[in-house]
Amino acid sequence: MALAGCSTAELHGFLPGFEDGAASATNQTDRVAGLWVTSWVILLIVGLVTWGLMGWAIIMYRRRVGQTGLPVQLRYNMPIEILYTVIPLIMIMGMFFFSARDQADIETQWDDPDVEITAIAKQWSWDFQYDGTEEDGSDAVWTMGVQADPDANGDIDRTKLPTLVLPVDQKVTIDLQSRDVAHSFWIIDFLYKKDMYIGKDNSWSFIPQRIGEYDGKCAELCGEYHSMMLFNVKVVSQSDYDAYIQSLREEGNTGDITDAYDRLGNLPGTGASAGEEEGK
Repeated sequence: MALAGCSTAELHGFLPGFEDGAASATNQTDRVAGLWVTSWVILLIVGLVTWGLMGWAIIMYRRRVGQTGLPVQLRYNMPIEILYTVIPLIMIMGMFFFSARDQADIETQWDDPDVEITAIAKQWSWDFQYDGTEEDGSDAVWTMGVQADPDANGDIDRTKLPTLVLPVDQKVTIDLQSRDVAHSFWIIDFLYKKDMYIGKDNSWSFIPQRIGEYDGKCAELCGEYHSMMLFNVKVVSQSDYDAYIQSLREEGNTGDITDAYDRLGNLPGTGASAGEEEGK
């Protein structure tokens, strides 16, 4: 009866990204939430057994009135020692298996995504480049953002933050790059984040499943204004997405910006700056 009364949020371990009667934020959030909830259920059972045995030992083997000296000292009990070695090992192996399985599925990249976007982290904001397609020969379009600017009360006008726009129910691949230091790309309600490094590009593939607005931020301490490295995410219909891309094109925001303002001074092994190497 208690479980039947749980809301969607409670059934998913109070994780963000779930609403009653609505689709999950992405095709991966249910998998992440399932791993989270199952892990906590198992850990709670282990905790109850452990606490119960501790309480039983405290009560049953407490010092009685009139007792003196130390109780009988026991050194070995091989069956018990084997038991409390094997059971945790089985549990750890089981949790590792399911974690590795789910992570491998989440990390699988689309061979032919419907939309490919490059998210570029920088101290302390985000640039988003919507890559063009070979089919229609279109150029990439982009937006460049600036860090959040709180007012005197510490409030932030989210309408001025960089915004990542995604089409609903489409296969999306986001290529993750950094212009400077280590950052981490995190859309909170999507229940997944990925680190971003100089010299190593990461990617993340998923399907947004619910139209709406979501919060994003950097999840890796990256300097003085790390807390201001925020962005918005809007999941919209395909027609609205196409209209947004066209608006960027009409504004003249076209071309490749992945190397723009790159702070990496020299490419490894060449002694040449990124701009010089690009010129070659």
